[in-house]
Amino acid sequence: MQKISAALNHNKIYFGGLLTILLAATLFLIMSGKEAAFISLNSYHPFYLNVFFINYTFMGDGIFALCLVALMFFYFKRKQCGFALLYSFLISGLAAQLLKNMFNSPRPKLYFEAGTYLNFIDGVTLSGSSSFPSGHTATAFAIATVLILMIKNKNRQLLILMAAALVGYSRIYLAQHFLLDVIIGALLGSLSGILAFYLAQNRISIKRSIKKMHQVPSELVSPAAMQAG
Repeated sequence: MQKISAALNHNKIYFGGLLTILLAATLFLIMSGKEAAFISLNSYHPFYLNVFFINYTFMGDGIFALCLVALMFFYFKRKQCGFALLYSFLISGLAAQLLKNMFNSPRPKLYFEAGTYLNFIDGVTLSGSSSFPSGHTATAFAIATVLILMIKNKNRQLLILMAAALVGYSRIYLAQHFLLDVIIGALLGSLSGILAFYLAQNRISIKRSIKKMHQVPSELVSPAAMQAG
């Protein structure tokens, strides 16, 4: 836990910025409401932004996450970081899917009546259900959190935060999710990243502890059982 506290303390800019974004987004959602917040964030749709966000949202995709894990393992030879990224992807993904099955929330395409919202983008495949929370956002913030906690260059904190935040906004821009889905996805991903960092830092000691739990002390084995063996 001391390593986590030290890592969080060394990345105050990132986590302070994250907290500010989450609080501001939550306040905006409370004041505007679900529908108005979504429409307000989607009022400007030029062609170049459509192209950008259609491609940029891939940064929160599982394929991108696994490619990044592979790069860390095989190209950069940073095994611990690779494990942390893998754990963060798995934890955030499982948690997001669990919540999606618990709360079968409609996505914007199914939520809005025909003609109510006019900025759906041609060529973007829109799902009708499983809106809460945003899995892409969870993955993006899980990856961002791990990178922030493990990289030595602390000058990139705001850059990484904005990169993850843009993935979250892309999900709203592309009419895949509502603001609440993105807020919870960002929170879920950040917590997953912190947990993954802890697991990666203590991977060896955790494995040893598990092995000890499965070892039967010799004094608990009866002489008859030893003879039978």
